[in-house]
Amino acid sequence: MFRKVISQLVQNVRIANSKQLYCTNVEDMKLERTLNRITLLGRVGGYPQQKGNEEHRVVIFSLATHNNYRNMNGDLVQRTDWHRICVFKPNLRENVFTYLKKGQRVLVSGKITYGEFKDEEGITKTSSSVIADDVIFFQSLS
Repeated sequence: MFRKVISQLVQNVRIANSKQLYCTNVEDMKLERTLNRITLLGRVGGYPQQKGNEEHRVVIFSLATHNNYRNMNGDLVQRTDWHRICVFKPNLRENVFTYLKKGQRVLVSGKITYGEFKDEEGITKTSSSVIADDVIFFQSLS
């Protein structure tokens, strides 16, 4: 019986080695491509705010998108989702801060990021933000 177990173990090791479950050489690794893209079309919720210091500035604004649906009674309901948009690119950051107005319709494309922070009571909360690569302004209401 001991021989049977040993032979089975040796066979399993050979199968595992032939399938290369892990990579020992960095050059042999194949980098997997992933995609993190988001595109939002909505209205600006407030005037953009500039945060950070002179070296690491960021402009932040909120963007509202909505979804229309009918509830069980057949009434039309509109659900609004709010998105936090962060702009780091220097030229885009300055244009957004200077020209973007509350209520203006914009198209934002970028990537979504997640993070954690502690509130005043020390409770850890999660947050999500969109790092804008491009912001397209539509004609303002006025």
